[in-house]
Amino acid sequence: MTAKNTTSEKLQKVMANNGLGSRREMEKWIADGRVLVNSKPASLGDRVEVKDQIKVDGELMIRSKENSACRVLMYNKPEGELCARVDPQGRPTVFERLPVLTGERWITVGRLDINTSGLLLFTNDGELANRLMHPSHEVEREYAVRVFGEVTPKMLRTLSTGVELEDGKAKFNHIHVRPSEPESLNHWFNVTLSEGRNREVRRLWESQGLQVSRLMRVRYGNLELFKRLPQGAWVELDIQNVNALRKMVQLPEETESKVHVQETLDHTKLSRMRRSVRKHRQSKVTGQRQRRNSHQNR
Repeated sequence: MTAKNTTSEKLQKVMANNGLGSRREMEKWIADGRVLVNSKPASLGDRVEVKDQIKVDGELMIRSKENSACRVLMYNKPEGELCARVDPQGRPTVFERLPVLTGERWITVGRLDINTSGLLLFTNDGELANRLMHPSHEVEREYAVRVFGEVTPKMLRTLSTGVELEDGKAKFNHIHVRPSEPESLNHWFNVTLSEGRNREVRRLWESQGLQVSRLMRVRYGNLELFKRLPQGAWVELDIQNVNALRKMVQLPEETESKVHVQETLDHTKLSRMRRSVRKHRQSKVTGQRQRRNSHQNR
């Protein structure tokens, strides 16, 4: 009787753990012939080892370190940054200022569009990222939104009961009306929903003939955006906050962490963060100016 190889794992699990998608999605990719293992087409049920080479759509997949501690970053995304690793147009991306990982990569937990700011999570754990994003876990997101136009009670009832969008029915779980000036055409609301479809918050308000003039995510699940965290800055979460996220999506607790006590955002730390953000932005502007001048002088 042949002993079972304990060093191998299911191919779809390895792919999901590297942040490519859910295990079910990975199974479909394998069935569709999009995956090669050691230059041969993969099949459902294949198992792989660390030494095996995996390609998806012709691109080599960089595998995360096996059994590394789960890490999570909280990032306060400014408007104007893309949730992409690189941008052909040279626009700033959310990955540019993150700490460097060796043999791993940061995975975004959901996305925010270029005109949306606020709480964005990154992790090195693909399974955690997938579960936090997957609709089956119904992880609630909360947004502060400024709406331009007259908002009637009927509109709010419609947005709470459901609106048929082009990709299916959608609604807000809760809508909290924030105080505003009586004559103002801008009104602030806090809204929550349990899925992360593309531009869903904006599209819901637009379905009522209204325009979103400001949008900021302030909570993801049970984790609120740290109030003093500057835009463009990040902080690594301690093991208590990491395990609170893991518990929410039925993952086992972590016992190891690089951060055992949550960092205090005191005046010195905040000043250092703001200087670092300003320095990065200035270097981006300088680099863009130099590229434009170089292009014009050709």
